[in-house]
Amino acid sequence: MRHRHAVLALLLAVAAGCAQPSREELAKQVLAADPDFASVLTRYQEIANRIQTYQQELALKRTTVDRDIAQLRKELADTAANVRAKTGELKQRLEPDRQKLELAIGMGLEKRRVLTAQRADLGRRIAQLRKANKASGTAGSEAERAQLDELQRDADRFSQEIAVLHQHLRLLRTKLLLLRF
Repeated sequence: MRHRHAVLALLLAVAAGCAQPSREELAKQVLAADPDFASVLTRYQEIANRIQTYQQELALKRTTVDRDIAQLRKELADTAANVRAKTGELKQRLEPDRQKLELAIGMGLEKRRVLTAQRADLGRRIAQLRKANKASGTAGSEAERAQLDELQRDADRFSQEIAVLHQHLRLLRTKLLLLRF
């Protein structure tokens, strides 16, 4: 009990001092007051050494893993660049087919525009003839009826060509869509 008071007094005196004593000095002071505490300090030192060894192993492992991660990231970036280059080359192989489809679509759109304009012109001519016949109050002569029938057949033919062309353009656009990545 006396030793405990001495150790306590010693620790309080040390804590009250301005300068912090080193760990070794504290150990010497405690061992002077309680020599039996040496076995505890020895066990503490063994455990502290083991902990330090584990921390060094962890630091070494962290360094190794960080280096491996950096290497793997570099390899991944190199592989990604290589894959992009290869896929770009492969995609270029389809470029002529895409260009043909785009040209066919452009030509088809122009043809549809022309046919639609011609169909609209025929529609106006048919409307004018019907209006003229209605204004005159007659059903029109045989020649006028024949002309109106011929214009109507032409208009129907243009409408059918436009519908077929529209379907063809839709097919071309679908083909082009299928060639996109």
